[in-house]
Amino acid sequence: MNSSELYRDITDFARTTPGWLQTTAEVWTELGLLLFGVLFVSVWWKGRTAAPRAAALAVLAPLVTALAYVVSELTKSAIEQERPCRAVAGAVLPLVDCPEYGDWSFPSNHSAIAGAAAVALAVAAGRGMALLTLPMAVLMAFSRVFVGVHYPHDVATGLLLGGSVAGLLMLALAGPAGRLIITVRGSGTTAAVWFTGPGPARRH
Repeated sequence: MNSSELYRDITDFARTTPGWLQTTAEVWTELGLLLFGVLFVSVWWKGRTAAPRAAALAVLAPLVTALAYVVSELTKSAIEQERPCRAVAGAVLPLVDCPEYGDWSFPSNHSAIAGAAAVALAVAAGRGMALLTLPMAVLMAFSRVFVGVHYPHDVATGLLLGGSVAGLLMLALAGPAGRLIITVRGSGTTAAVWFTGPGPARRH
């Protein structure tokens, strides 16, 4: 797969955009991860007073996202594709520093994390959350091409890989994790109940 021409088109366009848009794209590649982190905490906190399965999904969301990152990183290390900011002839300079040699390009870890987080949060919190997280993930992935550090196929694969891993793990682990939540809540220990919540039956 080669998307060098599309990469050049996007990075050429990026260089013609206003400075504020370039800065926004640079910041968004990292700020998006922070915002996903805030959403994880919010969904977990709400899940503390939910039924066991819902609480389990809230706890699983960041965990499966981390696992999706590991899968992406292992794939990246096995394939060893060079970054387009070094490999594409005739491309303009990226808006940010090109990552060091050995920090490979395919797939995009940022995109894998974004895709995983978007799907995991959507599974945990429902359709309304998906309307927020899926566009966030797509914009984060696009920003990685826009600033010049990834090919389009890097970010597309990252989104699909992260989203697929997270979705499958959320569905596979929901049952066992829900039973574990019941056990932990029943233990009565302060730390355990604080983390998993007392559940809907003990909110008062």
